[in-house]
Amino acid sequence: MSSSATAYMINGFDPSNADMLSAQEQDLVARRRALLGPSYKLFYEHPVHVVRAEGVWLYDPQGNAYLDVYNNVPSVGHCHPRVVEAISRQSAILNTHTRYLHEDILRYSEDLLATYPDEISNVMFTCTGSEAVDLALRIARYYTGGTGIIVTANAYHGLTTAVAEISPSMGPNVPIGQHVYVVEAPDDYRNGRAEIGEVFAERVANAIKDMKRHGIKFAGFIADGIFSTDGILTDPPGFLKKTLDVVHGAGGLYIADEVQPGFGRTGTHWWGFQRHGIVPDLVVMGKPMGNGMPIAGVAAKPEVLERFGTDIRYFNTFGANTVSIAAAQAVLDVIKGERLMENAVKIGGYMLEGMRGLQKKYEAIGDVRGAGLFLAMEFVTDRHSKTPDPKLSLNVVNQLREKRMLISASSSTGHVLKIRPPLPFTQEHADMFISGLDDVLAKLS
Repeated sequence: MSSSATAYMINGFDPSNADMLSAQEQDLVARRRALLGPSYKLFYEHPVHVVRAEGVWLYDPQGNAYLDVYNNVPSVGHCHPRVVEAISRQSAILNTHTRYLHEDILRYSEDLLATYPDEISNVMFTCTGSEAVDLALRIARYYTGGTGIIVTANAYHGLTTAVAEISPSMGPNVPIGQHVYVVEAPDDYRNGRAEIGEVFAERVANAIKDMKRHGIKFAGFIADGIFSTDGILTDPPGFLKKTLDVVHGAGGLYIADEVQPGFGRTGTHWWGFQRHGIVPDLVVMGKPMGNGMPIAGVAAKPEVLERFGTDIRYFNTFGANTVSIAAAQAVLDVIKGERLMENAVKIGGYMLEGMRGLQKKYEAIGDVRGAGLFLAMEFVTDRHSKTPDPKLSLNVVNQLREKRMLISASSSTGHVLKIRPPLPFTQEHADMFISGLDDVLAKLS
């Protein structure tokens, strides 16, 4: 990516290199910019043109298949037939909002909340994860009477004005909110696994003290339990318990952002926060909920939601519309019926083993980690200094793209491979990916 770019995105296409593309691709890029404006970004040095998808595969106009090792939105696989059928059937019957009585939203809510700890028994629906985070912030601030929010240093939580203010990864041109405090993420690779829980909890405690010193009342802490944009920091399970205690001790709410780790992706649990043995006050859900259909939500402890719900009328015209609910119900049923969580444990473990084999082979791989089908490979200039090597990481991402295998990168510098395939990934797919990754690393070494 050109250093002159004003809106840098890790693993983003540099429009100044458009002359390297085919005539058709140049035309599409030019029309995108003319019609959509400059904010819309493309992945990869060589953007991918896709026209259809099925399962874990994306296809270009020439029929070439690309192995999807990245997209968590189609969590049960692209165009899953049960989800497609549910959407088609419901759209031919009724598509309306939540101000009429309807059985489907209640049945889905019961099934969804059954995956949560007993303490969380309410759910409110939105269209997008950004809306859900926005709603969670409103609830937390109303409940506590505070305004201060704590996030991690490269967090991403969404795109609304309020949520962009708690998303440092959006870059320097998107200011962090005046009452938003940033703490370094819990990196056990650098800070030591045994101490990481205490270290991170102390960072949060110090941020709360700093807020109070500046006359700001603490409202809440928000993080996803796998720290997806901070570098995919998964270990050791349980290290967030002390942070929860600190947050509650200061009168704040703990908000778990489950847009990326949720819906069984970690394999051992439905939700990322469950790996840490904690029960948050609010939980945000998004993209994978409807396999790409616009549905998201906030699950909550009822005592946290009570006053907000009583005092403030909430309505979202398209949130939990009957077609999106049908899609969400199908997704939940498929995860259970096709035992996709068990598959995430099995295949995720298999991929982790293969990646650790590559770590023994290539000195540039400083660390390999993951939970279920959410995996990371961290590149460093040398293992002693652990200096991040984003150049190598992005070269790997783009070389894999040329082999028609799609992943992306994470962390503030992009030195960590972000590996997050749809949940029906098989051992055959894993072998293809590990082999391709080995070939690319051998070439770049």
